[in-house]
Amino acid sequence: MIHGKRVLAVVPARGGSKGVPLKNIQPLLDVPLLVWVAPVVKAVPLIDRTVVSTDHPEIARVARQAGLDVPFMRPAELSADRVPDWPVLVHALEEMEQLHSTRYDVIVMLQPTSPLRTAAEVRRAIEMLVEENWDAVWTVSVSDSKYHPLKQLVVNDRTLDFYDPEGGAIVARQQLSKLYHRNGVAYVLTRECLLEQRSKRGKRTGALVSEDFHVSIDTRTDFKLVECFMKNRGIVRPAGFSSPDTGGVDEDRE
Repeated sequence: MIHGKRVLAVVPARGGSKGVPLKNIQPLLDVPLLVWVAPVVKAVPLIDRTVVSTDHPEIARVARQAGLDVPFMRPAELSADRVPDWPVLVHALEEMEQLHSTRYDVIVMLQPTSPLRTAAEVRRAIEMLVEENWDAVWTVSVSDSKYHPLKQLVVNDRTLDFYDPEGGAIVARQQLSKLYHRNGVAYVLTRECLLEQRSKRGKRTGALVSEDFHVSIDTRTDFKLVECFMKNRGIVRPAGFSSPDTGGVDEDRE
């Protein structure tokens, strides 16, 4: 809770990933990807309740073993490839409020695919939303200038052209404005933004710029990249993890 507002964290983890099947429970340093969320939410006392929203029984089992709550299963119509985040968050909010007769004022979406997140970043995003009166706050990272839209190309019938005609005038990266991309660390939004504005990006959405390195995992190459980074930083297990053979976590963790 923060300033009298109750906070619900939602971890979306559907089973239908196409690029990497069952991506949310694929091993990252021999630990299911989803499990890396658990110690983070436990280290953010502002979060009153955390729930995993999934349609897949094996993901639910892994989540519960990690100490994460799965009090309902996500319906199939909210688990298809092109279902946006908004209805998934609404469903989770309504289910939790009905199950526990509790109103939540702030919703935090924590995607398992951003395993390098820290509790401090999540806490700062929640504090920014409430203390600065935003409708939503997204965590973002600075984009590498080589991926700037004005430097992108298209190929039509083997003919090369600029994606944006203005790209032809760019000769140095200093000409490019700084751009940012979503890193998936945290999306924080108010109840009003979700239910009345019907969006996870409200009329006033603030950006919390992450200084740390982050990868939003989509491919097997992303898994290898994150593992390499973790090993270089001496990260081998999420806090409380017991054994890669069992997929469980220490029962005596706090």
